[in-house]
Amino acid sequence: MPQQPDVPLEGLYGDLIMDHYRHPHNRAPLDEADVEAEEFNPFCGDRAILQLQIDGQGRVFEVSARSEGCSIIQAATSMLSDALQGKSLSEMEELGKRFRASMYDGAGEDDTEPLGDLLALQVVRRYPVRIKCALLPLTALEEGIKAYRAKAH
Repeated sequence: MPQQPDVPLEGLYGDLIMDHYRHPHNRAPLDEADVEAEEFNPFCGDRAILQLQIDGQGRVFEVSARSEGCSIIQAATSMLSDALQGKSLSEMEELGKRFRASMYDGAGEDDTEPLGDLLALQVVRRYPVRIKCALLPLTALEEGIKAYRAKAH
């Protein structure tokens, strides 16, 4: 794994992104998952794989998040995996909407706490072509939730 980012990152947010890139969280695969999805970007080769276990109250109690590709997708996958812990399906969907909107329009004051470390990815907005990298794990989450809901009905 390279130790340098593939987009210029500086300051506190850059340090946070690099920390998640170099030391990603929740990478161990789950033997069983209620929500599972994989997304692939054929243009750059980025890949994100998410697995979630949902408890009896409908909340995430176990997360596996793995990615291959650039520093941005690897950091975004790690950050998203942390943000999903303990969330319900509807809370994950709301988090996803806020995160996606923040990547295009910037984060509002109400987004600070819900987005947590994901706010650091705001620096990627300066490189519009890289926004897709930051959002690929979210796309996997959205597809996984959609499939989970379809199975439940």
